[in-house]
Amino acid sequence: MDENFRRAALDYHRLPRPGKLAVVPTKRMATQRDLALAYSPGVAAACEEIKANPDTARDYTARGNLVGVITNGTAVLGLGNIGPLASKPVMEGKAVLFKKFADIDVFDIEIEEQDPDRFVDIVASLEPTFGAINLEDIKAPECFAIERALRKRMRIPVFHDDQHGTAIVCAAAITNGLMLQGKTLSDVRLVTSGAGAAALACVDLLVAMGLRPENVTLTDVKGVVFAGRDTDMGENMARYAHATDARTLAEVLPGADVFLGLSAPRVLKPAWLETMAAKPFILALANPEPEILPDLARAVRPDAIIATGRSDYPNQVNNVLCFPFIFRGALDVGAREINEAMKVAAVEAIAELARIEASEVVAAAYGGDAPVFGPEYIIPAPFDPRLILVVAPAVAKAAMDSGVAERPILDFDAYREDLNDVVYRSGQVMRPVFEAARKSPKRIAYAEGEDERTLRAAQTVVDDRIARPVLLGRRHVIEAKLRSLGLRLDLDHDVEVIDPDTSDLFDPLVEEYQQLVGRRGLPMQAAGRALRRRPTISASMLLRAGLVDAAVVGGLNSWWQQVKYVLPVIPPLKSANRIYALTALIQGNGALFFCDTHMVVDPTPDQLCEMTLLAAEAVRMFGIVPRAALLSHSNFGSSDSPSARKMRSALALIRAAAPDLEVDGEMQADTALSEALRMRTVPDSRLTGSANLLIMPSLDAANISFSLLKAAAEGLQVGPILLGVSKPIHVLTQSVTARGIVNLTALIGAQLVATP
Repeated sequence: MDENFRRAALDYHRLPRPGKLAVVPTKRMATQRDLALAYSPGVAAACEEIKANPDTARDYTARGNLVGVITNGTAVLGLGNIGPLASKPVMEGKAVLFKKFADIDVFDIEIEEQDPDRFVDIVASLEPTFGAINLEDIKAPECFAIERALRKRMRIPVFHDDQHGTAIVCAAAITNGLMLQGKTLSDVRLVTSGAGAAALACVDLLVAMGLRPENVTLTDVKGVVFAGRDTDMGENMARYAHATDARTLAEVLPGADVFLGLSAPRVLKPAWLETMAAKPFILALANPEPEILPDLARAVRPDAIIATGRSDYPNQVNNVLCFPFIFRGALDVGAREINEAMKVAAVEAIAELARIEASEVVAAAYGGDAPVFGPEYIIPAPFDPRLILVVAPAVAKAAMDSGVAERPILDFDAYREDLNDVVYRSGQVMRPVFEAARKSPKRIAYAEGEDERTLRAAQTVVDDRIARPVLLGRRHVIEAKLRSLGLRLDLDHDVEVIDPDTSDLFDPLVEEYQQLVGRRGLPMQAAGRALRRRPTISASMLLRAGLVDAAVVGGLNSWWQQVKYVLPVIPPLKSANRIYALTALIQGNGALFFCDTHMVVDPTPDQLCEMTLLAAEAVRMFGIVPRAALLSHSNFGSSDSPSARKMRSALALIRAAAPDLEVDGEMQADTALSEALRMRTVPDSRLTGSANLLIMPSLDAANISFSLLKAAAEGLQVGPILLGVSKPIHVLTQSVTARGIVNLTALIGAQLVATP
């Protein structure tokens, strides 16, 4: 390990506080009543319910989402038998991965016990604590006996990830690798280097999927595992021992289609590869150095597909592709075990995901270049956010179909929506918006139809059935982009492509556009060029003419410049004096809405009233009851500054116009967000709970507050959402992501459904 990297790793684990885990309460603990509910006497109610019906432990405790990551430290990564205490950083790391990728809570438990029977007794006694057990870093052959014994004794899933996690990801890689090589699992010959827990689990799973046992040859540090070998021959190895005179890896490799290495560095020699079958598949998974480096293997066998366990080479076989999501599915149906059917379901889901386009997150992980299914991309990237959306439901369904699910899922569409909330922080807040948009998908024009983010968003929009995209751009450019991104959009069926340079849709619009902007010195010829060559103008005019239902523009250039292109074409509502901008910030505890973040620099009381009423309607589109606070540097008349007076005047106008709206002010930001603080200041406030709509006295205040909180809290932005426009159009910022475009699309669709 490089010394600089070693120091960085030590600092990472030590600072700013030791370790990688903390216990965080999920309930409020602010008052005496909270204490009484959480502990004595209130806790007795939950205890009595669980005593009467043990299944309710899932309802009243964290057990249903709690996994025990348990080891005795006898086979830790590449470090060997370092003991339980030294293994704790690894177990904490595993816990963090569970939480990061699948929102599963974990207690890591390191046990000072190497006797398998006593270890089993200790772990089995922990069953009341956990919903499932992940055994980790336990040496072979004891790991086989330990897992087998625990599975018999416990009625919760017990899963040794070193065996089965590796096997699942390996099997997914082999499934896709053989597909690309034009081979089938039932016909190939497989040779291993290694016959430990991981290698044997891989072979067992592949055999369950169709690999013929007679086509498997195991080798280990002692050489070939052959029938009659009497040294280091466990029962798990014996079933793959065949009669042969070969005794070395080099002797059994000729004609092999697949090399599966889970052993040691440099054991596979380049010269031996020449003897393998045509189009071989080489999995060199030893870490940190593989059995053969990919460059050396490729130099000898350019027709090979190669996978390793390292992140700096293509096709990384990484257990994180599997274990968080197979546990997620198992926990969510209350599975008694993780069986072969569930493992195979995970294999198929992981393999299938690699065959569809990579997500925006994956593209970012690859430096912006989206990988496409092929010899150097046969399994998904570990950070692909869709893994949970495909693997967990597949595992849950397999558990139900195989009869091991105690709490079957009745509505898989709703279940996937719940999982979506884990993937996207905006998921829970945006869910009612998406549901509304799906009721009647609208034709929405995307001005920057050639942009990668737009195309990724369009794919999601089509998949989620929230709109019918109309892409503005050159068809041949869009086709090329789709191919490079690996997207599945069908330009003749899924979307409509309009090229402003060639489409005759714009000919009748030129004169109207010239009339709209003619008094700005734009002659007819220049108006025609602008209409066709400025995508924002093109989309705006299509919307004005009623050729599309809505438009999403901008994203590549200055936000304000794009707004200037929009305003002459799409004016404010007749009932509105101005156009305003509302921006949502989604955090772990919900959403905050800020207004006006982009449009009106110093709004008047009348404008503050108007923007508040428009913003409140937009907040309702999210299925959220608006609670508006008019913010200031002062609280309820404590200042007589012009800004404070302005907010008080606005409050009077708002209450007169919308007496049922929860609104109060002027108030400081902490007063708006804390009901307890507000009640101490003005006990008769009409505002309840925490305000979610923050109306600012100026654009500076709104934009700075939003940006500061977004950066400090790592919140997720939705918007800006234009309020008061006569037709549904939104202008994207340059920092927008594909998901941000999808969210705005859904919002437009929901608005159109609500106000046809």
